[in-house]
Amino acid sequence: MSEQITDMEKIVSLAKRRGFVFPSSEIYGGLAAVYDYGPLGVELENNIKEVWWKAMVHDREDVVGLDSAIFMLPKVWEASGHVGGFSDPLTECKQCHTRHRVDHLLEAIEVFADEKMSQEEVQSLFDANKDKLACPKCGANDFTPVRKFNLLVSSNLGNFTGDWTKEPVYLRGETCQGIYVNFKNVLDSTHAKVPFGIAQIGKAFRNEITARQFIFRTREFEQMEMQYFVHPDDAMKYYEQWKENRMQFYIDLGIKSENLQWHKHENLVFYAKEAYDIEYKYPFGWKELEGVHARGDYDLTQHTTHSGQKMEYMDQAKGEKYTPHVVETSAGVARTLLAVLCDAYCEEEVKDETRVVLKLHPKLAPYKIAVLPLSKKDELIAPAREVVALLKKKYHVDFDETQSIGKRYRRQDEIGTPYCVTVDFDTLQDKAVTVRDRDTMKQERIKIDELVSFFAKKLN
Repeated sequence: MSEQITDMEKIVSLAKRRGFVFPSSEIYGGLAAVYDYGPLGVELENNIKEVWWKAMVHDREDVVGLDSAIFMLPKVWEASGHVGGFSDPLTECKQCHTRHRVDHLLEAIEVFADEKMSQEEVQSLFDANKDKLACPKCGANDFTPVRKFNLLVSSNLGNFTGDWTKEPVYLRGETCQGIYVNFKNVLDSTHAKVPFGIAQIGKAFRNEITARQFIFRTREFEQMEMQYFVHPDDAMKYYEQWKENRMQFYIDLGIKSENLQWHKHENLVFYAKEAYDIEYKYPFGWKELEGVHARGDYDLTQHTTHSGQKMEYMDQAKGEKYTPHVVETSAGVARTLLAVLCDAYCEEEVKDETRVVLKLHPKLAPYKIAVLPLSKKDELIAPAREVVALLKKKYHVDFDETQSIGKRYRRQDEIGTPYCVTVDFDTLQDKAVTVRDRDTMKQERIKIDELVSFFAKKLN
């Protein structure tokens, strides 16, 4: 019997041990809330992005892609509200001088500060519950007053004065602003007609006060976002369609439906019509996996006001000109990767030992097939290499010859490889190999010249 993992430490250990995720700059002690993706992690990460891009762009006729720059003029962030309002509530422990997010401290005692609260409202809530709070590092109950801390990361790009307070340039805090400012460019250079969407995958940066929950909340992260531009009268219709579409996406990835739920935003920003989050049940609780938001025309209107360029759409058939409303879907690559790892991780008792297995959807598995010669003798290595060459034309294949065949099976189980192909001494006579299924552990004998068609049925 298999059980889904509930221990976050096991996920973190597996991620490091098997080359999925490494702490950044680890040989120097690491950099908080920044991570590197290892040989298997980058494959899983790329597979997630590839599946998202196919579902969002290639499988549709109404969504196009974009890759906007990380650096943009500071006026973009002034127009979007990030310079003036993109902040988290900060407090510092007076004893150990560790800085903490106030909403996270309150959340630990099940008191929730909404992100739309003013600094004064958060301070009032903080004061009302101060006696129940303790510094997570030293245990003291002695904090500075709450202050707002802007999350934009400043840069000295093009600034040679040495004073970063003059004409600051920022690393983007989200990717969607690059979509909004390119709305007219996409409209003018394609035959896009409303309703249509613009999708983008790219890096974003936030100067997070506290790093928590492994790769769930980091200072450098990658977003998969799509902004869908619609007629104002049709906004909620398409919003409901995208909600259904995005939930189904995660189920199609193999994530268990009981580990997914909707969470409605109760306190909306003034311009939003409605906002829901798809939440996943991580080992540390229900947390946001993706947001689906009906944003109105706020974003295009703001950039019209600040740039002087009209962000309008002309419907030639109806003779109507209007500013489109936006339905946004916004997901994090790392959060999706973490959800996939948590959901796929199983421990099973097999012959009086515990088998750790990642039951990844074949679309996401870093390696689709592992080829294992039964021994290191040249007479088996040569045909095994021929099998690798045959399968590599279509699949990412691992060649594994180290340790016993049993240990190699377990190693491939732990990294989520769906199938192992064993080349043994009988192969020299019958020109067949043993194919082992990761999930069932069942084995069957398949002729080498039938492997391509066999895996085409299994993996496609």
